[in-house]
Amino acid sequence: MTFASPFVKPFVRPARVVERNVVAYRRMWRIFMTGFGEPLLYLFAIGIGVGQLVGDVAGPGGRPIAYEDFVAPGLMAASAMNGAIFDATFGFFFKFKWAHTFEAMLATPLGVGDVASGELVWCLLRGTTYSGAFLVIMWAMGLVASPWAVLALPVAMLIGFAFAGAGMAATTWMRSFVDFDKINLAMMPLFLFSATFFPLSRYPGPLQGFVQWTPLYQGVALIRSLTLGDVHWDLLRHVLYLVVMGAIGLTITSRRLGRLLQP
Repeated sequence: MTFASPFVKPFVRPARVVERNVVAYRRMWRIFMTGFGEPLLYLFAIGIGVGQLVGDVAGPGGRPIAYEDFVAPGLMAASAMNGAIFDATFGFFFKFKWAHTFEAMLATPLGVGDVASGELVWCLLRGTTYSGAFLVIMWAMGLVASPWAVLALPVAMLIGFAFAGAGMAATTWMRSFVDFDKINLAMMPLFLFSATFFPLSRYPGPLQGFVQWTPLYQGVALIRSLTLGDVHWDLLRHVLYLVVMGAIGLTITSRRLGRLLQP
C-alpha cells in the first residue's frame, strides 16, 4: 500500500469532486436517466424506420452495409458527446456562477486543477454510461459485426473527454444562461452533419473536407470502424485529435478558474 500511494495520491482530490456530484445526483436520478432514451428514439425512428426505405449505404471501406448498422455507431458517438456536454456546460455553469460550488470547494485543500479534473471525470463518466448502455443494446439487436467493438467503449470515453474539456473551457466565458443558445447552435449541426446519418461521400466535395475536421466526426469514424471491423492504423489520427482537444480544454479550464476564482 505504501508503494501504491504516490501513484494514487494525485487522483484522490479530483475523486472527491466526482463523489460530490454522485451524491448530488441521487435526488436527480430521473434527469440522469433521460440520456438513455434519446439515442434509442433516433435509432428506432431513423436507423430502423427510415432505414427500411433507404436500404444499404456505403460503410467503411466503401462496402455496402444496412442503414441501421451505419447509423447505430454514429448515435453511440453522439450519446457520448451529449452526455458529457450537458454537465460540462449547463451543470458547470450553474455550479460556477449561481451556486458558487467551486468557491466552496476551493475553501478546502482542493485546487483549481483538482476541481477542473474532477468535473471533467464526472462528465466523462456520464457520457460513457449512456454510450455503454447503447452499445449493449446494439449488441442485443445484432448491430455489432466485429469483436473490435469492445474498444468502442474506451473510444466513447475519449469522446466524452474531448467534449467535456472543450465544453468547460467555453463555459468559463459565459455570462448568463442565454449564452447556451450558442452551445446548441454548435451542437445540433455537429450531431446532424458529422456523417452520423449519411455517408461522407454523400456530402458535396468542399463540405467533405470540412466535415472530416469536425470533432464529432472523429468519434463517429472510430466507433463505426470498430463495430464493423474496419480497423487500420489511420484510426490513430482520430484518437490523437480527441486527446489533444480534451487536453487543451482541460488546460484552459484550469487556468481560467484560477484567474476568476483566485485572482
